[in-house]
Amino acid sequence: MKEQYEFLKKVGNIQQTAAVRKIEFQEGRARGMQGYDIKNGPLRFQVMGDKCLDISELSYKGMNLSFLAKQGLIGRMDYDTHGEEGTSNIMGGLLFTCGLENTCLACREGEAYYPMHGRVRSAPGEQLCASAGWEEGKYRIAVSGQMREGKLFGNHMCLSRRIETVYGERKILLTDEIENLAYREEPMMVLYHFNMGYPLLDEGARVILPTKKVIPRDEAAMKNRELWDQMEAPADNEPERVYLHELAGDREGNTFACLINERLQLGLRIRFSKKYLPHFVQWKSLASGDYVMGLEPTNSGVYGRSREEENLHTMQPFEKEKIQFSIEILEGEEELKAASDEAQLLLQR
Repeated sequence: MKEQYEFLKKVGNIQQTAAVRKIEFQEGRARGMQGYDIKNGPLRFQVMGDKCLDISELSYKGMNLSFLAKQGLIGRMDYDTHGEEGTSNIMGGLLFTCGLENTCLACREGEAYYPMHGRVRSAPGEQLCASAGWEEGKYRIAVSGQMREGKLFGNHMCLSRRIETVYGERKILLTDEIENLAYREEPMMVLYHFNMGYPLLDEGARVILPTKKVIPRDEAAMKNRELWDQMEAPADNEPERVYLHELAGDREGNTFACLINERLQLGLRIRFSKKYLPHFVQWKSLASGDYVMGLEPTNSGVYGRSREEENLHTMQPFEKEKIQFSIEILEGEEELKAASDEAQLLLQR
């Protein structure tokens, strides 16, 4: 309480430093989309209420950290996951959630079609709620809601998401609870597509992973594969490079992925558990205009449902899985070095 008491002496209204505000976009492809703008001191981000409560952008001290594709901010559209429209309507953002019936490549199984990266990323939120207030001397901001996937005579999955941040901390906590509401065993594939962009991502930026094995996906990724963790300068029409990683973790399976920019003395770290997300994909694009680094924890591989049948993750009727992330801003030489040291320690376990 003392912290709260002293802090409030310095502000007229707490919203001058920390707030959550409901917003609606008014133009372009995002016209009509509902969302939330969250301010936590120098940390600021937006959450898309109409698109899986995914995080569209993230900045720190006014500096952008996330990637936005050429087509810009896109609201929910009924065709945004169908066929070749997939790449035309993936806007990027800090996070878009892939699944739940399929991740990565589109595929068909008989009459069923599973679009690229699945359908949940365009599912609008239900039971949306935003809150902000003091709890035990800390000012906590949160947004929550549910996204649903289902079809007549088919699957029924519910994703309940909560995103929260505490004033004075450079951290966002994301908690997902996924429940199979169908009366039969169902496949559940999920991939969390975190996307870092300029100026955090620039020539000389580095990926830090406690990786035990790096596997290039194809011939394009074989090119300069020893530079998988280095970001080079943009190159016109350069093919994307995708790497599959086997990450080390602690005794509980906790691990992390990080991008750092030593010139800016900034980094972005994602912490998660291998218990529910045992695989990791790195997406590196040097292409001019498509300059992005994707860090992607997943319970599936990179080839989509059609190639994952043998190891397809499933859930029993009314089974639940809880998945948590922390998204942390690193600042200063000491914190950047600590991330590198932590990766080495995990590899030595």
